[in-house]
Amino acid sequence: MLERLMPKSDEFFDDFDKQCAATVQGAKMLHELLSDYTDVPRRVQALKDVEHQGDEVTHTAFNRLHKQFITPFDRTQIHSLLSRIDDVLDLANAAASRLHYYEIQSSLPDATELARLLVLSAQKVQEVVAALRLIKKPEQILAGCKEIKRLETQADEVLRSGLGRLFKSGVDTLTIIKWKEIYDLIETATDKCQGVANVIEGVVLEHS
Repeated sequence: MLERLMPKSDEFFDDFDKQCAATVQGAKMLHELLSDYTDVPRRVQALKDVEHQGDEVTHTAFNRLHKQFITPFDRTQIHSLLSRIDDVLDLANAAASRLHYYEIQSSLPDATELARLLVLSAQKVQEVVAALRLIKKPEQILAGCKEIKRLETQADEVLRSGLGRLFKSGVDTLTIIKWKEIYDLIETATDKCQGVANVIEGVVLEHS
């Protein structure tokens, strides 16, 4: 009888999966936009719609966290995981929005490369988060976390070299400021992916 009254903790994993699916979709949309820089207003709005969907999933999950007695692992870890996955999509959306609001006329290769690394990071996050549902292969999950960190380091390198090329490009100062902000937003999204990996490592090490 008591088990019937207890909410299902599996619902949190469903929330994580939905969050990750939206995040991967948003990262791909950003990369596709930067790779084929056309029809910008419509595509930016489409990404914003995905970000709103992700926000709804996150809001539902936070409400569940406040009400639910049983959770699959520590509440603080669940809150951190939900927040950081949500941050990744928010930052991808913010970068796309800047492209539109700042009236950026054409893409740059370094921005496209940063977005490509973000897609890879988001996909790896999706993979390791899904594996949390059944922590039977902790080594595989930890290897995925290590790969996320490697991708973040690679994004750091692309950011530094990209900014170097931007500052030496001869474009006007305002354009440099706009692009620097966009670069930073995308790279920070990969930082948040690493943040997800850090939380997952803690969960795995405590429960494996």
